[in-house]
Amino acid sequence: MQSRTLRAVLFAAAIALPSTAGHSQDAAPHAPAPAFEAQFASYAALPPAPQPGPHAVDLDSFEPTIESEPEATSLGSGTASYYGREFHGRRTASGERFDMNALTAAHRTLPFGTRLRVTNPRTGQSVVVRINDRGPFHDSRLIDVSHAAASQLGLIARGKGTVELAVIEG
Repeated sequence: MQSRTLRAVLFAAAIALPSTAGHSQDAAPHAPAPAFEAQFASYAALPPAPQPGPHAVDLDSFEPTIESEPEATSLGSGTASYYGREFHGRRTASGERFDMNALTAAHRTLPFGTRLRVTNPRTGQSVVVRINDRGPFHDSRLIDVSHAAASQLGLIARGKGTVELAVIEG
């Protein structure tokens, strides 16, 4: 890396040299001026580039791994509905403004900031949401998800549906 930097500095300095027009024909056409040599002599004494440390990755033997899904604790299943436009921009119970395009949800008892994996067992579609509000206020429903989450779960057309909940650890 340092040799690349040194070459770039030397090249930039060579471009900035005054033209050799008017000098004798005996001089080498691209010989650097003495001031140039003196100015960049210290770069010649640079130590060699450091060798990769113990955390360096050997790209020849690197094998990518598929990240496993985070650990999750099941909370069971129940009915989910969604809320959107009429609440967009209003304050949630956590104090933040509701964004119908964010992946958030309302739950009666889970702490704010809890991340849940919500899965539609009918379609297999799943989404991770963050709890930022209280609700739902219908006794038969377990969770209210944002419009964006409902869209990813395939709940928009029906308005509600059965979902499985799991708390994401970590």
